This record gives sequence, structure tokens and C-alpha cells, in this order.
Amino acid sequence: ACGLAYWLAGMSVFDAVGHAFSTVAIGGFSTHDASMGHFNSPLIDMIAVVFMFLAAVNFSLHFVAFRHRSVKGYWQDSEFKFYVLILSIVILITVLGLYFTETYDTWQDALINGLFQAVSIGTTAGFTTAEFYNWPGFIAILLLFTSFVGGCAGSTGGGIKVIRLLLLVKQGLREITRLVHPSAQIPVRIGDKTVSSRVVEAVWGFFSVYIIVFGVMLVAMMATGLDQVTAFSAVAATLNNLG
Repeated sequence: ACGLAYWLAGMSVFDAVGHAFSTVAIGGFSTHDASMGHFNSPLIDMIAVVFMFLAAVNFSLHFVAFRHRSVKGYWQDSEFKFYVLILSIVILITVLGLYFTETYDTWQDALINGLFQAVSIGTTAGFTTAEFYNWPGFIAILLLFTSFVGGCAGSTGGGIKVIRLLLLVKQGLREITRLVHPSAQIPVRIGDKTVSSRVVEAVWGFFSVYIIVFGVMLVAMMATGLDQVTAFSAVAATLNNLG
């Protein structure tokens, strides 16, 4: 479906097949040095956005939706809703930032480029249509931080995974509440299911190791002579499987 959409939008058969595999696998590889920017087509960019978004969703949700011919399951899934919330916030900040800093002169250019790069980097695909590293610094760093979240569990996306971040947020909120009510028994829930303490501890352990490895590799890269921004982006791309 992705390859057919690309072909109908103007790609050659070879480009359509190559980019379809890369998009659904969230690999970020392209048959051209300029990546998606080579085609200079807003239609192709938006097709890529749709399929990158879908590829970073838990594939079991796609299966259930296909099996039951209903999309209701998506909105009953806490991870999916959190994933949509994060991407929506990042897209909004990116588009508004690009327009109000006059990086682009029109809303349309800011919307298309901001939407594409936010989804591409947020899902860890890594396709590019613009030199986003030349955008205002806070946007480039925001996009790199978003890549740490990555896709949902059971998806082709990289990063820490949305479900782990959701558990970290819920656990953090629980601990803040317990500062006010020390004796309260507050379970961590995902949807209507209670998450065991062992799972939460495992997530914290994973997160801790992730950050420690990132810090060690960042210092190691800077020791080779790279500046802080270059080292940060290189290590982030490597750890998060950012294409």
C-alpha cells in the first residue's frame, strides 16, 4: 500500500519500492542522497508522514483493527493515545517555531516541513526534506529529544519506546502523590490493568542504563574532538536507531 501510494504520487517503481520498505521498516534509507527532499513533493512527504506514523504504532493494534474492521481499539490503548499526544505537541511547537522565527515565509512551508521532520525524527525514521540542523537550535534539540521516545512497543520504531516513557511518567506522578500522602496505596495502571512493581523497576533499570550509556558515549565522542552538539546528535542517533 505504501509503495503503491508513492508510485501514484510520482515516484518511479524502483524509488517507490525502495522507499516503501524503508518507510515501513523506519529505516530512513533513501535511493537518493537528498533523501525525500529529492522529490520536492508535498504529496510524497505527506504519504511518508502517514506511513511513518502507522509504522511506529504497535502492530498488534493494526492486526486487531484489521481483524475486527474497527479502529476503536486504537483509542482504547493508553500507549497509542500517549504516542499521539507527544507527536502532536512536538509538531505544534515545531511548526509554530519555524513560522514565528521566520525560518519559512509561509504557513504552508512551515507546516509541511515541520510536520514531516517532527514525525520522521520522532518515529526514528530519519528521512529529511530540509537541513533541519540549520533551524533554530531549540527545534533541532527538541526533535533529537523526541527521538529518545521513539515508537510504540511492537512497532518498527527505535528509541526507549512510548510504553516505557508512559510508565516512567505514571511512576513519577505516583511518587509525587506519595510525598503528600505517604501511607496511600497507589497502583500504577495502564488502561484498566495494574502494572506490577517488578515491571516498573525493570523499566527504571532500563532507563538508568540507557542514560548512563548515553553519558559515557557522549563524553567519549567529545574526547575525539567533536563539539558537544555533534557528539550529542551522533550518540542519540546511534542509541535510538535514528535513521
